Amino acid sequence: MKLRDNQKIVLGLRNNLAQFVLLVAVNALVGGMLGQERTVLPLIAKEIFHVHAYSAVLMYIVAFGVIKAITNFFAGAVSERIGRKPVLIAGWIIGIPIPFMLAYGSSWDWIIAANVFLGLNQGLTWSTTVIMKIDLVGPQKRGLAMGLNEAAGYGAVAITALATGFIASRYGLRPDPFYLGMVFVALGLGISVAFVRETRLHSVSEARTHVGVGHAANSDLKMSEIVLLTSFKEKALSAASQAGLVNNLNDGMAWGMFPILFSREGLSVGKIGVLVALYPAIWGLGQLFTGALSDRWGRKWLISTGMFTQALAIVWISLVHGFGLWAVGSIFLGFGTAMVYPTLLAVIGDVAHPKWRATSVGIYRLWRDFGFALGAILAGYFADTLGLLPAIWIVAFITAFSGVVVAFRMYETHKR
Repeated sequence: MKLRDNQKIVLGLRNNLAQFVLLVAVNALVGGMLGQERTVLPLIAKEIFHVHAYSAVLMYIVAFGVIKAITNFFAGAVSERIGRKPVLIAGWIIGIPIPFMLAYGSSWDWIIAANVFLGLNQGLTWSTTVIMKIDLVGPQKRGLAMGLNEAAGYGAVAITALATGFIASRYGLRPDPFYLGMVFVALGLGISVAFVRETRLHSVSEARTHVGVGHAANSDLKMSEIVLLTSFKEKALSAASQAGLVNNLNDGMAWGMFPILFSREGLSVGKIGVLVALYPAIWGLGQLFTGALSDRWGRKWLISTGMFTQALAIVWISLVHGFGLWAVGSIFLGFGTAMVYPTLLAVIGDVAHPKWRATSVGIYRLWRDFGFALGAILAGYFADTLGLLPAIWIVAFITAFSGVVVAFRMYETHKR
């Protein structure tokens, strides 16, 4: 797909507002597919399938994280070749069996298998909506665009986590909470097929005027060179990749461990649902402001401060007792994550050349979402060997160290 000299493509949020809003709605449905699991799956493992080892309980997060990470990489690379819309539609088709497997699967192995499909679904759909929004808005409002995208996705995670907790408290852990997922996948597929338009030509148009920095200024790179730049060689890209990995490492721990911690202290399913929803709710809403804030203040120190905030919030949650104090910790964990999440994506968009930006986004998201698996593995292992609280503290230390790495390695990428 090439841009002809007489073919006019206009970049900018205002110029592409209708399509941008549509993609925000699609990403909310993508987030809903993830949110249907956040409250109930750890409880299903314990109460329905009688899985008690922490490492075994968290295997569904490992499966999800590994598959999503790998899929992110291929989603970016494939969308460079065949376009964004086919990748988005493929992700929704793969998502069709997920809520049915979660609702009616006869063993814990079925739940793990459903999360393999969920990893494919999320890797293809979420990655593609990110890339399409970056395509549409151009360089000026990239932080705002990523904030809106991630706010929609994680806002939907929160609302769905709250809703499934409420449904489970009234009607049981299965199958009723997963009826929401059946609706989400039908709407997501229908909207993507009927109304979403291809955006790859927008990145081709931007490439004509892009001015990069250092190695990232080169538009003609091999796949291996893009992998090395994004992962290790380019300071901002590599610092963003490690911070993304650690951010999702602590989220993987929180996803699997916090419902168990709250349940162990005697909270009802309904109250657990509120706490589990509060963290992504603040995360989602906060990104409406932090993404735009990074366009005004810059990226680096927002990311570093966010990592430190997350670390302190995780320690707080592990040390206090009671619904109110846990709610305070969840709020601050959400604030810290909101400072980091859209800003890291904006860094990738700032530095990567438009010709290989989708691939770089895919590589960054590979590292970031591998954090889900790594967090579940580490948290499960240390919880089984040292206990639940030491496992949480180790994850908090890793998160704080990541903030130090950003402070010393990343340079400011946004020309304010």
